[in-house]
This record gives sequence, C-alpha cells and structure tokens, in this order.
Amino acid sequence: MAEAVTALAGLAIFVILIILLIVGLIVFSIVFWIMMLVDCVKKKFKNENDKIVWVLVIIFAGIIGALIYYFVVKRGY
Repeated sequence: MAEAVTALAGLAIFVILIILLIVGLIVFSIVFWIMMLVDCVKKKFKNENDKIVWVLVIIFAGIIGALIYYFVVKRGY
C-alpha cells in the first residue's frame, strides 16, 4: 500500500511539473509576441507599407508571425 501511495505522489509531482512547464511556455510565447509587436511598431522601415504588413503578419499569424518577424527583420537573416 505504501508503494502505491509513493508512486501516486511521484505521478502527481510529475503532472504538476508538466503543467507548470506548459504554463511557462504559454506566458513566454505571449510576452515574446507582444515584444515583437512593440518592436515592429517602433521600428523605422524604409517604406511605411512594410510596417503595416509586418504588424498584420504578427497580429494574424500569432507566435509564428512573431518568430518570422524576429528572424527576418530583427535578426536580419
């Protein structure tokens, strides 16, 4: 019986850690998305239409759009 309780406690700790990891990733994604949106709005582009397009990409594509903006514009790849 004690072994079952120990195994159940270990499983509960594992589930809690997985939940915390998922919540952390969600929070990080939201913060990253907001940072890329703010960076895009503040950045001076050669053409004003480029800014509008990038803002729309970040807004409508979500985290994927923010990642694309980060690697294409911010990092310059």
